[in-house]
Amino acid sequence: MIYRKYLKRMLDIIISILLIIVLSPVMLVVAIFVRLKLGSSVLFKQLRPGLNGKIFTMYKFRTMTDKRDENGEPLPNHIRLTKFGRVLRSTSLDELPELFNILKGDMSLIGPRPLLIEYLPLYNERQKHRHDIRPGLSGLAQVNGRNAISWEDKFDYDIYYVENISFLLDLKITCRTILQVLKREGVNSSKFVTMEKFKGESVVKN
Repeated sequence: MIYRKYLKRMLDIIISILLIIVLSPVMLVVAIFVRLKLGSSVLFKQLRPGLNGKIFTMYKFRTMTDKRDENGEPLPNHIRLTKFGRVLRSTSLDELPELFNILKGDMSLIGPRPLLIEYLPLYNERQKHRHDIRPGLSGLAQVNGRNAISWEDKFDYDIYYVENISFLLDLKITCRTILQVLKREGVNSSKFVTMEKFKGESVVKN
């Protein structure tokens, strides 16, 4: 309880500051390449639900172009996602700006990934508990398949984490995250450039 209520947030602040300082040259280089290859803006900003469903602006490096069809609608993701964008995603470099979200208190280093606002009314009572804590840069679902697993499995991992938060579990997830990034595993699902959209679950698990 002490770790969950006090120490976890303190570690988030300390580690995010250290990582921002150490990785600032990397972020600068990535920002320059994004600007050269994809144009402006360098950052992708999107509203996401966080702790208790509170909406915040999440920051990432852009990985897609702004190409649109004749009606002005964005082209499908697989067309707009460039080779350079795939490299950013496979190395998780596109996630680095989220360190500032962690420093601000919008996110945590470890926790359920922040999903889309449109999913909020689709959650069953059990799934809603993923918002009992801050969303994370990485989480239990991410080190167990990331976008390659089903939504049901993803939520099972999220709720398990919420119910079993501990320093040792966070340390384990952190180590597995580093290994996963090095191996570039689980970034895309088998059929989609990004995870297929969640359409709701009808079964409430106890």
